[in-house]
Amino acid sequence: MSKNPVPFLTGTKSLLKRDFLLGGSLLLWGCLVAASHADAQTSSISSSQIESAISRYAPFEAKPQSLLNVTNPTLGPANTPTAPTVPTTAVGAPSPIAAAVTKKAGGMEEPDPAVLVRPRNSALPASGVPVAPWPGLATSVIPSVNAYSGTSKHKIELDALTDGEGPSALLPRSWDALRDGDLDDPYYVPSAGAGHLLPQIMPFREMLQKKGFVFSLSYKGESMADIYGGKRRGMDYVHELTLQMNFDLDKLLGWKGWSFHTLLMNRAGRQVSYDRVGEHKILLMEVYSLSGHVVAHLVDFYAQKTFLNNKMDVIFGRMSLSHVYATSPLICTFMLICSAPPALKQDPGLSVYPKATWGARFRFRPTRDTSIMIGAYQVAPNNNNPSGWAWGSEDSTGMSIPIQFTWKPYLTRNRLVGHYVLGYDHDTSHYQDLLRSGKNFVDHNRFRSAPVDTFWFEGDQMIYRKGGRNEMAGGYILLGYIHNTPHVVMMDEEAYGGFSFNGLIPGRLLDRFGVLYSWFHFSDRNRKGQEAALAGGASLGQDIFAPQRTAHVIEAYYSIDTGIGITVAPEFEYMIHPGAAHVIPDAALVGLKVSANL
Repeated sequence: MSKNPVPFLTGTKSLLKRDFLLGGSLLLWGCLVAASHADAQTSSISSSQIESAISRYAPFEAKPQSLLNVTNPTLGPANTPTAPTVPTTAVGAPSPIAAAVTKKAGGMEEPDPAVLVRPRNSALPASGVPVAPWPGLATSVIPSVNAYSGTSKHKIELDALTDGEGPSALLPRSWDALRDGDLDDPYYVPSAGAGHLLPQIMPFREMLQKKGFVFSLSYKGESMADIYGGKRRGMDYVHELTLQMNFDLDKLLGWKGWSFHTLLMNRAGRQVSYDRVGEHKILLMEVYSLSGHVVAHLVDFYAQKTFLNNKMDVIFGRMSLSHVYATSPLICTFMLICSAPPALKQDPGLSVYPKATWGARFRFRPTRDTSIMIGAYQVAPNNNNPSGWAWGSEDSTGMSIPIQFTWKPYLTRNRLVGHYVLGYDHDTSHYQDLLRSGKNFVDHNRFRSAPVDTFWFEGDQMIYRKGGRNEMAGGYILLGYIHNTPHVVMMDEEAYGGFSFNGLIPGRLLDRFGVLYSWFHFSDRNRKGQEAALAGGASLGQDIFAPQRTAHVIEAYYSIDTGIGITVAPEFEYMIHPGAAHVIPDAALVGLKVSANL
């Protein structure tokens, strides 16, 4: 067996699994210690330092307000108008120091105002709650209803079924920001967005939104060049145009709680993994995947119904599962694992963007800090219906039944959000055993087909907040692990870990710097089948160069928000063992990702 090129992965697979389980259990503890230390530091900031920070940016966010009239008073715990209660200075201006130490009645301290200061070019309105669909976030389903009801607290997030807590109740009171009640909507907004290329048409868009129709049009282009190793030097380019439309059927037709969502996309270009690196399972460019060159690929086409006063919702129709499960805006800051980690893409039962299938998903929040999603979806081969329109051409092979549990704590006075996701999917389709290669020397009848079971854990924790209340206003550490049924799926394991920080450069609160390490293991049964095939004189195919074992990828990026609807991100990737065959030289790549929103 080849020597592992990465020292800290030396050892058996069991040791790796143990280390990741141990690391996952320690992740939250380490984050809490770091967060507590960060709070201790912010509490010692002088008045002049805070005033200086506020003077460089826009005033810190107000509480949620009506999107139709942002001059309304702030909304209280039940979304009823209340008078502001922030302490003032002698001249009547809000005092950051006073606000920093003011507590809610019987609750936790308010966040340090210095961490809530928004950049001047923030695309979020003063309310902190965007008009949907939010540009560039196709993975987020945000309703277009812009008025709070008399009984519903949220419109970005579902209301909790109960008034209690789940695992967060075990945390010390000083760490748990949800102990005394749910948070307001700005803390549930996925991202600050990237603004718009044409702000001049915003009045027209707002007029359409009030009538029940909202849309976003975005562009994403990626160029990646192999500068060292791999199969050969060179560069590839690929782009994606996405049109997302939401129809509020309550406003349009009077159907209370109903909405309809569609997403069309165009992709063209070539994949550097195939052409230059010699890798065909781990795509090093985010945009290029299943659809190929399609003028208008239909991805999402589904209805959504919210009921029980915004406590539950169901979506049904055609959708990509990676828009619903095992994804987040944080994951999609990295090329490699957006919109889902590569090992999840190996499960045929999980249709990964832009592949869509028929299905339904039911979601609810049992407590303020937990949510559960359960679904049932058609399973069809990935190469069926590449355009997304030929529904009759799909050959159903079974049913995919995913379930996902999320614990979402908000820690300390600065509401440092974490996402701890456990997911499981059972694909009832039967797939051939990987140890059946080489028909002349292996008896196929000895090996029975089997369904696929996939398990995933994805954890991330904000360790500091900077730039507002939304979920991407801060720095994160993250890790994850995916496991597939090893005797029917080629890539049976993946583990990753890294960080993504914002605001590292003074005055650049919307910029992000991220580094991610990923490890991929190909099934031992798959390797034995390949070895048996070679022993029998059979070919492994043009894309597999030797029995596959492991591969590793290191990715780093710096995302620059221009403030005019364009984001530019230089990228670096280094792949160890392309093709997992240990025969192709390690490859180094550099590139650029550009995103733009109309």
